Amino acid sequence: MTQQNVLEGLPRPIFTSPRTTSMELHAHLRRLIIDSALPPGAVLKQAELARTFAVSRTPMREAFRMLQEEGLIEADLNQRARVKGLDATELDQLYAARISLESLGCRLSTGFLTADESRLARECLRSMEQAHMAQDMTAWMDSHRRFHGLCMARVTEPLRRTIDSFAERSERYLRLFQLWHHQSFEVRQQEHEQILAAVEGNDPSVAGSLMAKHLSRTALTVMQDVSTEAEAMAIQVSLAMAVGSRARQK
Repeated sequence: MTQQNVLEGLPRPIFTSPRTTSMELHAHLRRLIIDSALPPGAVLKQAELARTFAVSRTPMREAFRMLQEEGLIEADLNQRARVKGLDATELDQLYAARISLESLGCRLSTGFLTADESRLARECLRSMEQAHMAQDMTAWMDSHRRFHGLCMARVTEPLRRTIDSFAERSERYLRLFQLWHHQSFEVRQQEHEQILAAVEGNDPSVAGSLMAKHLSRTALTVMQDVSTEAEAMAIQVSLAMAVGSRARQK
């Protein structure tokens, strides 16, 4: 795919302040990659993107650096980058980390949500349903991110930052799940409701197990889409630890 073809029809970012240009560029490009508007393998050149978006090379270089740190692009010394392909091993390990950490976060928070946190989590569930009906996946992702955070409300820094980092890096695969398995929304919404009810209850093991199983279903489904030969060993081990069962032996 040529650079010209990649750039044709791309939406332009909206900048609010010169001081935040690099952050807004990063967020815009990140969304284009996650939504597959910039597909795997697409070649991105800093100079041409800077001209297209009417910005200087400095904020574009910083945006590329952040995208590379997130594992979304592979960059070279010639200021050219390529959108990374889908990687079953990366998906396996990202979600294994999320399963371990978010199930822990739910366990730590079970029985300790405030009334306001419960109310906000249920508002997120309603917002997710409305966004799904409107086919506004950006709004759905925002509400989904807040919902998961509220189910782990008692998690503090630096663990919170670590969990958020893994969740952000796995958003690309979550978005593909939505695109490829749109019909599964109701089942996933029910799982979210069950997780919240468990966190509002008094059995941490139930809450942790529900979160672990919820995350593993998403990951295993997308992994099969990406590679039918992938074995998901990291996910299996992490899930077994989270729910207290024995991992399948190879």
